Amino acid sequence: MTPLSRTCRRLQDSLNSFSNTFIFIFTTSHVRTSLTPTSSTPNSLLNAALITTYPPLKLQNRKPFEAQIDDSLEQPKPIEETAFDALKPTRLPSNVPLYSMGSSSSPSHTIPVVSTFANPFETSNSIDASSSIRKPISLWPGMYHSPVTNALWEARSSTFERLLDPPLDAPPQSELLTKTPLQSRTSVLYNFSTDYILREQYRDPWNEFRIGKLLEDLDALAGTISVKHCTDDDNMTRPVLLVTASVDKMVLKKPIRVDIDLKIVGAVIWVGRSSIEIQIEVTQSTEESSDTSDEIALTANFTFVARDYKTGKSAPVNRISPETDKEKLLWEEADERNKHRKRKRECKREVENGKVDDRLEALLAEGRVFCDMPTLANRDSILSRDTRLENSLICQPQQRNIHGRIFGGWLMNRAFELAFSTAYAFAGAVPYFLEVDHVDFLRPVDVGGFLRLKSSVLYTELENPQKPLINIEVVAHIMRPELRSSEVSNTFYFTFTIRPEAMKDGLKIRNVVPATEEEALHILERMDA
Repeated sequence: MTPLSRTCRRLQDSLNSFSNTFIFIFTTSHVRTSLTPTSSTPNSLLNAALITTYPPLKLQNRKPFEAQIDDSLEQPKPIEETAFDALKPTRLPSNVPLYSMGSSSSPSHTIPVVSTFANPFETSNSIDASSSIRKPISLWPGMYHSPVTNALWEARSSTFERLLDPPLDAPPQSELLTKTPLQSRTSVLYNFSTDYILREQYRDPWNEFRIGKLLEDLDALAGTISVKHCTDDDNMTRPVLLVTASVDKMVLKKPIRVDIDLKIVGAVIWVGRSSIEIQIEVTQSTEESSDTSDEIALTANFTFVARDYKTGKSAPVNRISPETDKEKLLWEEADERNKHRKRKRECKREVENGKVDDRLEALLAEGRVFCDMPTLANRDSILSRDTRLENSLICQPQQRNIHGRIFGGWLMNRAFELAFSTAYAFAGAVPYFLEVDHVDFLRPVDVGGFLRLKSSVLYTELENPQKPLINIEVVAHIMRPELRSSEVSNTFYFTFTIRPEAMKDGLKIRNVVPATEEEALHILERMDA
């Protein structure tokens, strides 16, 4: 028997001694072994030596694995000493076995991992909300969202602490207050020009601004503003529960750059009995901006509704008193939008009752060819159902809002990412975001909820070949496998286009057609929205 055969036989016997044990082996050329490789050493023998050099592992007494750095290999020298040098691997003595390191031989630059949150079950002293090391439980959710969400929740820590554990036995607010828009006005500044770490958190692979994260931040800011307006600063009354009801259409007026400071400013502009509307402006000034109107990149209008914490019924909110001419104009515009939404709901009922126009037949004509004679269908068209993509995920506790439900801004972010991917796969080029249409939050999403996002290209608008419009629908379903049920939580509509430089290269966007009458009616409804 040759030496190689004997080594393989010993290896086989050693492996057979491990009953019902899985062994994962990671090898690298930088790990020292007791076998010095030569030009005649087979790779299998070298790997065998890596396994048999050390005694079998005792799983209950396993020590941390540390790879030794081969001094014979020439290591690049750093140009200058930096704070990251502390993260370099520590060189260990050559006579220390890899799997038998005691606690005394642990690296001197081990980085401890310390929780930044306070244990809510500890009976220690009160927690300082301003501490940068530990934070109260009311601020936990913000830590898992964007830096803006975290900063907003810290700024209102005292109010959020009260909302976290509301006194249900306390009476509701007895007297409604009258507040001005200025009292709820809040602004957030993104220091992209100087904060490189913050810039990196909002940069996408194409070095552009991540719109999905902005949508998440806008919802967080709107929530903070609604809390500021509705609170009575009385710890003896129970606060109202505020939830996002809808978001009006948001149109991107100009590209947002990730290397220039960005500012978002919002305030309450309209109040009903139990609902409030908040307007937020996203501004970014450049050298080309001649006046303040040129700085506005996006305007968003959020509608929140108030619910009683104890009964779940609608609750009245504080009144608003516009003071300046601009505030009065914003109030009138918001009031008209509210009336317009009611009229649109009536028109929707008429369409559902069968009052549709002749466009339905035109939409269905080409779709029938695809279904009945697919080989003769127009190759420049495609069925809407053939553009579908979807995601399924479990909603984690880290994605909750202050009320324990899933953060609405996070849902918008996930929907945008899926819509972007759908447009990307459909067009064959990186899409450019234009707008998100009106969004209704029909049902809340709970922690642990089984969320299924389904997207498709609803229709395309090809009148302008240099700027085609791609309309994406994303439907969020809440599935409950235990109850065998599935409900629609939200429906999102995004519009993208393709940059002119991509269209100049001969890219052609296909026409999207419906396959059923139900799909055609839905497309007509969206076209008229």
